[in-house]
Amino acid sequence: MDSCFLTQTHLIVIIILFQILCFTTAQTHNFPIFRCGKTTTNTINQTNIQTALALVSTAVTTHYGYNKTYVGEGQNRVMAVAICRGDVGIETCKNCISKSVVQLQQNCSNTIEAIVWNENCSLLYSNRINAPAANYDEPNANSSTHVTATDAVKFGLVLRSLIHTRLIVKAASGNSLRKFATGNDVVSSSEKVYAMTQCSPAISSTDCNSCLSLLFRDSQKCCDGDVDVAVFFRGCQLRYSNVSFYNDPPAITLPANSMSPISSQSIPGTHGGKRNKSEIIKVIVIVASVSIGIVLISMGLWCLVIKSRLQKRNTYNQNSSNSSLMMISECDHFTQAGSVEMQMELGTGGSLKFDLGTIIGATKNFFIENKIGQGGFGPVYKGVLSNGTEVAVKRLSKSSGQGSREFVNEVILMAKLQHRNLVRLLGYCLEEDEKLLIYEYVSNKSLDYFLFDPNMHEHLDWPTRYRIIEGITKGMLYLHQDSRLRIIHRDLKASNVLLDGDMNAKISDFGLARIVGADQTQGNTNRIVGTYGYMSPEYAVHGHFSVKSDVFAFGVVVLEIITGKKSTSFLHQDDLDDLPHFAWRNWNDGTKMELVDQTMVETCSKDEVMRCINIALLCVQEDLDDRPSMSSILNKLNNYSIPLSSPKKPPHYIKKNSTYFSTIKSDFFNSKEESSITGVHPR
Repeated sequence: MDSCFLTQTHLIVIIILFQILCFTTAQTHNFPIFRCGKTTTNTINQTNIQTALALVSTAVTTHYGYNKTYVGEGQNRVMAVAICRGDVGIETCKNCISKSVVQLQQNCSNTIEAIVWNENCSLLYSNRINAPAANYDEPNANSSTHVTATDAVKFGLVLRSLIHTRLIVKAASGNSLRKFATGNDVVSSSEKVYAMTQCSPAISSTDCNSCLSLLFRDSQKCCDGDVDVAVFFRGCQLRYSNVSFYNDPPAITLPANSMSPISSQSIPGTHGGKRNKSEIIKVIVIVASVSIGIVLISMGLWCLVIKSRLQKRNTYNQNSSNSSLMMISECDHFTQAGSVEMQMELGTGGSLKFDLGTIIGATKNFFIENKIGQGGFGPVYKGVLSNGTEVAVKRLSKSSGQGSREFVNEVILMAKLQHRNLVRLLGYCLEEDEKLLIYEYVSNKSLDYFLFDPNMHEHLDWPTRYRIIEGITKGMLYLHQDSRLRIIHRDLKASNVLLDGDMNAKISDFGLARIVGADQTQGNTNRIVGTYGYMSPEYAVHGHFSVKSDVFAFGVVVLEIITGKKSTSFLHQDDLDDLPHFAWRNWNDGTKMELVDQTMVETCSKDEVMRCINIALLCVQEDLDDRPSMSSILNKLNNYSIPLSSPKKPPHYIKKNSTYFSTIKSDFFNSKEESSITGVHPR
């Protein structure tokens, strides 16, 4: 009996060990992975390639695991790029790159370009110097152990949440030294998922986000359900597994200021040995001479600037019709001349005022590659201040139509509004002909970028969309009720909802917002401004705006979030007027689930979706009294015990091919300056 029991026990142990051994053996990938280009007989080019590979493999360890080197001139110029995984140490990085050089020479000899991916690094050389670092048109490389998850659906949901909600955003928000992120999440009591995302430090945050998003999409096409997958583009890579495979924290720590490292070869006197006394004296004399020269030049330039400004002020006194100088004079008075109202609103103007030179330096003189958006009043650029703070700079175009009043309006509003679901204003700049607003940088662009891009909307799962709806609700409630001022936004739409690194909603663009009195909830205007498809009928027809016109726009945005359809896309169809009518007809016909974006039908909470559609349809009712307030909406979202009334048919107020539509459109583009802004009344 004992002998039999012992035999069975040993057998069980052997089986378990065998399974563990098999499982562990399965967690290996087919590295290295090669992509070799066309062969060439150009010996000069090949010599330059060998030189570039030698240089880049030597320098990569002194540049935090990344280095790019150029060798040669003209048609014979080549580049080599080495990237080590962000979590590996110096020796591992060095050994991996050295091995990769040998592998490329053996497997891709006499080619004009080639790339190899190893587990801890990648190495590329190419004669296409100007090719983008993030080239999504090229095929990706992938490797999978083809071990399938026990619950593939649940594994996929957790994986998507981990990578899209956390790691892609974290990697994209990296700096010029490293764009890398790792993390894990729980799938079940016995299983976790570990993931890693990395981009080339040379590509922008936007390109990094797009590159990794597309790469993850491709990983699901090739290896859906597999638990250990590695996929690569030229500019980014992604890997996930049900076992840990990365170092946490990374073996190489970046400097605290995250600035690009300076090579010791570029600093005089660091090649070893002590400099003699005469050399030190020479250095001191040179440094002193250069410093004195810089001071003299700076004084001369400052005098020219002062003279130029005095001339401009004299010109203004002689000709008050110059609009740009009028703007400077008006806002200088607004911020510097002791205006009681302005000091009440902003404290001291200097606390928000940025120097133009600071902004030019931060945006690299509004370099086109730093442009991250285009609003109705002008482009928006990403900038990095000298202290490392990332900012978004809204540069008002001269033809934007936003004049002195709108600019000052936005400064006053944003300076006073502090809420986690509103974009924070850091300051403004009024110098020369520039009108600039400086905001906090929000890394994930705007809501419409994800909703209406066929390649991006699938990244918004239902929990994320529901959290965005809640965030917009809280932000609008703050504007309507909880802030010191009562604010009517007047231009709430998907493109004015930005998403931060955790996909939290932040309402932006207050250029058209109106401040109303403490007990005032509505107003009138002769100038219809805003965006068709989001306007309430009373505002579009009569110019009557209120907190309930904001509620109408909110309802349209919620319908867009649920359907993934743009409200204005219906204006060119013959059988439908707008998104609210499309939604109401499906609601009324009992085909409610046909409204839901197909990318989340299988994973969304049906009860939550139906409740949100009901609330949205109540928001777009014709009668203002039938529309709920933002406080009521928040209660209805958080408390399922509150009953919801049945929505009525939304109003018709814009008919296609009608003279009335043409009249509204004409008034919108040709109207004159809006009547004066209602005074500021603190609550």
